[in-house]
Amino acid sequence: MNQHRRRASAQQVRRKRAVVAAAFAGTVALGVGVGVWASADGGGKPAGSAAQAPSDRASGAAPGRAATPSSPSPSRSYPLSQAPRTIPAVRSHTPARGPGWRAQRSERVVVSDPELADEGRLIAGELGLSYAGEKDDVRAGDLRLTLGNGGGNPESYTMTVRDGRVDISGPGDAGVFYGTRTLKQEVHGGGTAPEGVVRDEPAKPRRGFMLDIARKPYTASWIEDRIRELGDLKFNELGLHFSDDQGFRIESSTHPEIVSKDHLTKAQVKQIVGLAAARHITVVPEIDSPGHLGAVIAAHPDLQLRNVNGVPTRGAIDISKPASAKIVDDLLGEYAGLFTGDQWHLGGDEYQALTVANPQASYPQLAAAAQQKYGTGATVADLATGWLNDRAATVRAHDRTMRAWNDGFFRNTSVQPAKDLQVAYWTGKEIGARQPVEYLSAGRKVLNYNDEFLYYVLGQPQTFVYPTGQRIYEQWNPRVLRGTTAVPASYDGQILGGSFAVWSDIAGAQTQDQVAAGIRMPLRATVQKLWDPRTPALSWAQFRQLADRLG
Repeated sequence: MNQHRRRASAQQVRRKRAVVAAAFAGTVALGVGVGVWASADGGGKPAGSAAQAPSDRASGAAPGRAATPSSPSPSRSYPLSQAPRTIPAVRSHTPARGPGWRAQRSERVVVSDPELADEGRLIAGELGLSYAGEKDDVRAGDLRLTLGNGGGNPESYTMTVRDGRVDISGPGDAGVFYGTRTLKQEVHGGGTAPEGVVRDEPAKPRRGFMLDIARKPYTASWIEDRIRELGDLKFNELGLHFSDDQGFRIESSTHPEIVSKDHLTKAQVKQIVGLAAARHITVVPEIDSPGHLGAVIAAHPDLQLRNVNGVPTRGAIDISKPASAKIVDDLLGEYAGLFTGDQWHLGGDEYQALTVANPQASYPQLAAAAQQKYGTGATVADLATGWLNDRAATVRAHDRTMRAWNDGFFRNTSVQPAKDLQVAYWTGKEIGARQPVEYLSAGRKVLNYNDEFLYYVLGQPQTFVYPTGQRIYEQWNPRVLRGTTAVPASYDGQILGGSFAVWSDIAGAQTQDQVAAGIRMPLRATVQKLWDPRTPALSWAQFRQLADRLG
């Protein structure tokens, strides 16, 4: 695990370097037409011919730099190669003439650096090759993995198929890993990796899948199967929402009294985190507060929020009590040692004290605590904002980057949310709903969890319907944060990516196997748009056919 943490640190340093830009004429950009990928209203341009010249963004060329012409080697034996078909589609492919590369059991995988040993062993096992470790000699049929010396996006890679060999290189081990995923898909079922050069990188640095295991427990093996699936699709986040009103699903040493009977042990979670790290996936934990704490409150009823008439408020903890902060901070500190990735979700949504007409009158103890802490005129919303900031301080001490649901950010408060809190935007239906542009114009970074497209809610309660891959593929992109309308393209850089989410509101509505089947195509459509938001070259029917062929 320490090795993976060292890799993550190295990647963070590399992210600060300038992106290496190189372009080649004859490059085939997949899934794009010429020019800008989407207009201000989010409508993608029609896909052009695959042979059209790509834009700078598609080809990887630095803005304003002309592509350097190159010609494939002439051959009477082989036609010019066709671009590989993968999910997500590669960003560019320079065709060449040659036989391509097919995995043979006599061939080997070699690496340039011991940091690539995990990636080398994995792809060797998957393709039935031998792992030879660090080697300098060159043999026919070799698959060589190399860490480049230059800077650049650590998730980018170059894959060259030439002279009966494959070379996959990148500035970071994540990019090399993604190159092996492309190769695995290319040769799936005994196929051949086409001759030529793939240059590829994701448009968005955060490509996630979130799973609610609090309301519906999932087995560790099922979660591990999803990690393998996510890794092959080049996702890099797995969110685990493991605390809610219906259950607390991970073993705890600081507060064992709150843990549900059906839960994951810490040993199981360590294995999940380790498997994810080996596939360059960060597990993002979420202990939602100050709402959605029913399982905690069940063991500590004295901490439940009650209104002026003494009526308990479901799932809400009384944030005027110091003991409430202590138990949540105990848990945040405990699980920071278990979830070793650099991302954390603080929740913050649907605090029921703020869904009534007059929170100050309904919850006088919260109003009094707000004024005591922040001065005359402070409100319950100020107290809730301060609560989120205090929890952020607890997690920040563990060197994590934090996000919170958009309805945990409130208008017209004297207390402002911490500046480093990222917005997980999921809805525009809350009381006092704020448009995404309000967060973006304030300079906040945003992650797209749009419940119109990306929420798979078991049992389809309220107005939710199971999302389809086709609708995501044809109508959604990361700038469509709320409803079906995209924010202006000028904000694209602040949108870090997004996450498809499974919520277990009616836990028995589907088995975990039915969930796996139901999210299969939506996951593939989501990652296609996070890897490359532009209008895809393949029709939905072609994309689905490709997914069926790749398995």
